[in-house]
Amino acid sequence: MADEAKAKGNAAFSAGKFDEAIKHFTEAINLAPTNHVLYSNRSAAYASLHNYADALSDAKKTVELKPDWSKGYSRLGAAHLGLNNFDDAIVAYKKGLDIDPNNEALKSGLADAQAAVASAASRARSASASPFGDAFRGPEMWAKLTADPTTRAYLNQPDFVKIMQDLQKNPSNLNLYLQDQRVMQAIGVLLNIKLRTQPDDTEMPEEPPVQPERKRPAEAEPVKVPEPEPEPAPVEINEEEKEAKEKKALAQKEKEAGNVAYKRKDFETAIQHYTKAIELDESDISFLTNRAAVYLEMGQYEECIKDCDKAVERGRELRSDFKMISRALTRKGTALVKMAKCSKDYEPAIETFQKALTEHRNPDTLKKLNDAEKAKKDVEQQEYFNPQLADEEREKGNECFKQQKHPEAVKHYTEALRRNPKDPRVYSNRAACYTKLGALPEGLKDAEKCIELDPTFAKGYTRKGAIQFFMKEYDKALETYQEGLKHDPKNEELKDGVRRCIEQINKASRGDLTPEELKERQAKAMHDPEIQNILSDPVMRQVLIDFQENPKSAQEHMKNPQVMQKIQKLVNAGIVQLR
Repeated sequence: MADEAKAKGNAAFSAGKFDEAIKHFTEAINLAPTNHVLYSNRSAAYASLHNYADALSDAKKTVELKPDWSKGYSRLGAAHLGLNNFDDAIVAYKKGLDIDPNNEALKSGLADAQAAVASAASRARSASASPFGDAFRGPEMWAKLTADPTTRAYLNQPDFVKIMQDLQKNPSNLNLYLQDQRVMQAIGVLLNIKLRTQPDDTEMPEEPPVQPERKRPAEAEPVKVPEPEPEPAPVEINEEEKEAKEKKALAQKEKEAGNVAYKRKDFETAIQHYTKAIELDESDISFLTNRAAVYLEMGQYEECIKDCDKAVERGRELRSDFKMISRALTRKGTALVKMAKCSKDYEPAIETFQKALTEHRNPDTLKKLNDAEKAKKDVEQQEYFNPQLADEEREKGNECFKQQKHPEAVKHYTEALRRNPKDPRVYSNRAACYTKLGALPEGLKDAEKCIELDPTFAKGYTRKGAIQFFMKEYDKALETYQEGLKHDPKNEELKDGVRRCIEQINKASRGDLTPEELKERQAKAMHDPEIQNILSDPVMRQVLIDFQENPKSAQEHMKNPQVMQKIQKLVNAGIVQLR
C-alpha cells in the first residue's frame, strides 16, 4: 500500500501536481514511517511549492533515517538555500559530497549556495559604497521633499519623480543625475544642508577679502548674494501633512468597514466602502483588489477584471510590491476561469496566471494555473472524444501487434486512448506492447490503469503479473495473479502465473539460486523500501539474531504469521537462507 501511494505521488510530482504529490507521499509515510525515500520525495514536493520550511523538516528526517544517503543532503541543502540559509546549505552539500564526491546535483547545489553568499556580500558592499544611501530610503524621503517649497514643486514633474524613485531603489545611480540641478537641490533638502546652485553657463562673482583697516571703493563692493527664500511657516506644512494622513487613515477605516461587510456577504455595502477608500487614497492598490474580490463573488466578472487591470497599472506606476501585483493578476485569472466555464476558452486565464507567477511565485497561483491547464485539457479531451474512432484505432493497433510492429501499435493504442480514455482493453493491449519493447515501467502503469478502470477484467492482472515477473518481483507478481483469480477462478493464464511465481520463490527458499542470481536479487532487494523497512525494524533484527543464536526463541517466532511473512520476503530476496 505504501508503494502504491508512493507511485501515485511520483506520478503527480512528474505532472507538476505538487499538492497532490504531497498528499500521496504523506499517505505512504503513514503506512511506512521509517522509509527515508518517502520523506525525501515529500521534501522535493514542498520545495517545488516554495514551502521551504516543511521541505527542511522532511529533509532533516531523511538524513536522520539514512545518514549515509547523499540525496538526503541534497534535499537538505536545497531547503536551506530556499530559506536563504546559505552557510547551512553549503555545509549540507559538502556533507553529501563527502559521501558521493561525484554527485552532480550536490556539486551544482554547492555552487549555487556559494554564488548566493558571494552575491549577498557584493550587495552589502554596494549598499555601503553609497554615502547617500540612507537619504533615499523609506517614506521619510518623500515627506522631506514635500515639506520643502522648492522640491515640492518638482514633485509635479514626472521625470523628477521617476529619478527619485530610481535613486530610492539604487542609490549608487546618483552619479547619473548629478548634472540635474533639481537633484542637487533635493540632496540638500534630504541631508539638511544648503547647496548653492546655478546654471552651468553662469559664473558666480567672488567676494573680495574683507579688509577692515581701509574702506573699499564703491565699485569694489562685493556682490550681494540673494538670501535663500524663507521656508513656509511650520503651521502650513503641518496642515498639509495632517490632511494627507487623515485621508489615509479614513481610507483604511473604509477598507476595514468593507472587509466586515464582505465577511457578512453584504457585497453592495462592501463595494461602497472600498470605492470611498479608493477616492480618499489612490496610492494603495489593495482597495482595488478588494473591490475586485467582491465583484468576483457577485459574479460580475467584467467589473472584477477592470479593477484588477487598474490595480496592475497603478501598481506599476507606484512601484508597488510584486506580491500585490501578483495578487491582482491572480484574481483576474480567477475571473477569467469563471467566464471560461461558458466559453470553454481557458487560454486567457492560463496566460494571466503565468504572468502572476513571474511577479511572485506562490502556491495558490500555481495551483490555480494547474487547475486551469487541467480544465483546458479536459475540454480538449471532450471535444476529441469519439468511441467509434477509438475502436478503429484499437483494431489498427491489434493488426500491428500481430505483425510484431510494436512501436506502430503503441501509436495506434495511444490515439485510441485519446479518443476514449476509459477503455480498459486499450490499456491492456498497450501494456502488452510496452512489455515486448522492454518498457516495463510504462507497461506496469498501463496494466494498473486497466485494473483501476475494470477490476474484474482478468487480462489486466495477467499483464501486470507478467511485468512484475519479468522485473523479478515474484512476491508482488504472485499477489497480482492471486488477486486476479478472485475475479476469474478458472483462468489458466493466471493459474500458470501463480505456479511460475511459486517455483521461483521456492527456488530461493531451497537455496538453489546460482551466485549470480543471488547477487542480482540481493542488489535489487536493497533498493526495495519494503525490504529496507524490515531490516531497519528493531523487532525483526532481534528475530534474525535469534534465528542464528537462539533456536528455541526462533521456534516461538515461527508461530507468528506476520513475522514469518517478513522472513519469507527476506528469503525470496536472497537476504536470508533457511537451513
